[in-house]
Amino acid sequence: PKPGALTKLRYAPYLLPTSRPRYYVDFLASAGVLRAPAAVGAGSHFANRWGSSFLWARDRRHGRVRRVLFVGWSRTGVIVAYEWIVNALDETWSTIDKVVRLQRPDAYDAQTACPGWSVRDVLSHLLGFEMMLQGAPVPPYDGPWPEYVHNPIGEINEAFVRVHRAEPGIEVLNQFRAVAGKAIHNLRALDDEAWEKVGWSPEGERPYHRFQETRVLDSWIHLQDIRDALLEPADDHGVAEEIVVNRFEAALPFILGKKMKAQDGTVVHVNLTGRLARTIILGVRDGRAVVVSSSDEVPTLEFTTPVALFWRRAAGRITAQAFLNASATDVRGDHALAQSFAQALSIML
Repeated sequence: PKPGALTKLRYAPYLLPTSRPRYYVDFLASAGVLRAPAAVGAGSHFANRWGSSFLWARDRRHGRVRRVLFVGWSRTGVIVAYEWIVNALDETWSTIDKVVRLQRPDAYDAQTACPGWSVRDVLSHLLGFEMMLQGAPVPPYDGPWPEYVHNPIGEINEAFVRVHRAEPGIEVLNQFRAVAGKAIHNLRALDDEAWEKVGWSPEGERPYHRFQETRVLDSWIHLQDIRDALLEPADDHGVAEEIVVNRFEAALPFILGKKMKAQDGTVVHVNLTGRLARTIILGVRDGRAVVVSSSDEVPTLEFTTPVALFWRRAAGRITAQAFLNASATDVRGDHALAQSFAQALSIML
């Protein structure tokens, strides 16, 4: 930006603790000044390997440092408010290509945690969905749908999966690399108005940035599906992981209030351990579950579990019983409520 230029940017909503509202901040680019809201202290710059910047802020109440804003810098020197989404997609898709490309031909047939889908099928799904977004028609599908197809989005996915199922895995991967590269190029060319435009998404009408965050979530989880199927687990930490965990965290009030219809006075503590550790306190008042900053009440239910088990259950990759029985999961309080909570936690489409 030109020296002295004042640019208004948005806090990335899913990099914030979900109990906080979205804030707008004035960012003085030439001086690197962050005019922080009351709950967040002064920030500073941190250059990452993409040549972009993170803004960091310290939570005054808990004393923890949180990454609260990702600022992308384009080659023209213009701030791109949603560059962090593109970078997360780019890194995730590039990692998928890197993990799969050196595998033997039979590795593409390895079964994943997605019912009925092999590694090739997961690649075909990612390939097909991006092809559809770029204007390709959904392939025709004859015959009954498999039992694991439950909705129109599942039907679209399965149509693309079947049409590529007979192709050599490396050909599917090459097609995915080409389509993903085109998608990243197109996303980097969008202006803020395009990112804010409301339109179709699998979740209904949503702003385009929300839709692309969902693409990050879906792609990153499928990266883990592929790694697990190939017996090559790894820690793919970064912005994509944060989007996944924070998106599932944001759904907890819906799970407790809408899906479970928990009684008034119910208090649930969810303690996540690991790199993205956090504690979420949920309370039910007037039939509505909300996140609360603190509570002196004895919790009705308290979960302690690793982040990796939390997102895997929320994504439907492990069963409710496997989640509860894991040695790393500790449950205290109402065990009947714990069973209901673990069952309702699976929320992926």
